[in-house]
Amino acid sequence: MNIVINGFSARRGGGQTYLINLLRHLDDELGMSIFVLAPDSLKLPEHPAVIRTSVEWPTTNPLMRALWEKYILPRTLEKLRADVLFCPGGLINTRPPGCCRTVTMFRNMIPFDMAVRKQYKPGLTRVRNWLLERAMLSSMMNADMVIFISEFARTVIEERVTRPIARAITIPHGINDDFRVWHNVPARPSWLPRGDYLLYVSIFDVYKNQLEVVRGYQRLKSRRETPEKLILAGHTGPYAEKVLREIDLLRLRDEVIVVGNVPYQELPGVYAHAKVTIFASTCENCPNILLEALGAGRPLLVSNAQPMPEFGGDAAVYFDPGSPDDFAAQLMTILDNPEELDRLGKLAAQRAELYNWQTTASLTWQALRDLARNNNNTK
Repeated sequence: MNIVINGFSARRGGGQTYLINLLRHLDDELGMSIFVLAPDSLKLPEHPAVIRTSVEWPTTNPLMRALWEKYILPRTLEKLRADVLFCPGGLINTRPPGCCRTVTMFRNMIPFDMAVRKQYKPGLTRVRNWLLERAMLSSMMNADMVIFISEFARTVIEERVTRPIARAITIPHGINDDFRVWHNVPARPSWLPRGDYLLYVSIFDVYKNQLEVVRGYQRLKSRRETPEKLILAGHTGPYAEKVLREIDLLRLRDEVIVVGNVPYQELPGVYAHAKVTIFASTCENCPNILLEALGAGRPLLVSNAQPMPEFGGDAAVYFDPGSPDDFAAQLMTILDNPEELDRLGKLAAQRAELYNWQTTASLTWQALRDLARNNNNTK
């Protein structure tokens, strides 16, 4: 049984993390050969069933990659005698041979969130999201199977499609073992400020609401003596400039620390020593940062927008991410309550046990295998 993975869209971050963990937890007994088409930056786990397949084509450019997928990949699938083409990036731009089934995933929620799309200025980003919305819907409607990573995302798409998806399954992501540190707390990184701190890890973008968090932190300081610093960590960009200007306007330069990207190996320690971890996003599919924070077993203050409650359950305190006042009010209910902080931390650690990559991989490989086997039985 031959599975071909088109992983060329996984150039960094979550896309690569997903594929690495999927391949790392491959069950030997499933009897599959996995042919992986992916950028050189993706370091594949060593496994006899995993075969990196080279491509003599410039796939870094999206347009050139689309041409390759449309005109060359079908011949590759035929040569490899592929039973399944798996496109975890969300787009299928290939008409496979008749014996090959197609599988895609829904990972990017932004093209389907009009409130977020309208926050971007007219230009390339808006056009890109408009095109992605249509292309992703077409891919999901025409695929033989679609893997969703949250029930919320599945509901969003099932309300949008004009006909039922052929086969839909929900398999959430797992938590890397590096982030399960509540029982074995790593050393505190030396660059962290002395004393307690509040932590928000996420890329800076309009739907991540760092502006509202900063304003909420200022409201908090106006209502209580607040020795806790606020740390904002993550990839910066134009939106980060707005956040920095707001920090200066509110005279919080000494209280709010914008640190940019944190090395991956240091993140577990940063999570583990936070007094409270914040996640204020309004647009997620499967919030990996929230899952990592759960693994640290620290109290969580989280956006009440779905799917955050789906993943956080009763292990978090929720707030309206568009309301700085609600942020401050909810944070005040736990900051000066040691018993509540301890209770929330324990609940977070327990909740983290629901999400592991072994289960994610096992369910995914079994679904791919069943699809291929059912197809072969009908030939």
